[in-house]
Amino acid sequence: MELPVLCTLSAAELQERKATILNSVRNVVAGRTPIPQGYRYEFPNQGTVSQDVRRLVELEQQCCKFLSFNVTEDENTIRLDVIGQPAALAVIENLFG
Repeated sequence: MELPVLCTLSAAELQERKATILNSVRNVVAGRTPIPQGYRYEFPNQGTVSQDVRRLVELEQQCCKFLSFNVTEDENTIRLDVIGQPAALAVIENLFG
């Protein structure tokens, strides 16, 4: 059974999320690649980027249960795979641009 494509954040909570951690993560996206059912985002593995990406995933898993997240990293790169049903692709694109 597919979950409804619905974020549980209020408008105010979503604005706060965008103004804080989401914007900090968006600002360091180094690449985006389509993958089956979603996108892979790449970030430089420097400073607090790993911590910020993992915190964002933790928060998004609470409000967007229709999405799946997978974070992997090596010495230079953090990769975040975000996948969902076809109706969720627009939401994924909106998250990180």
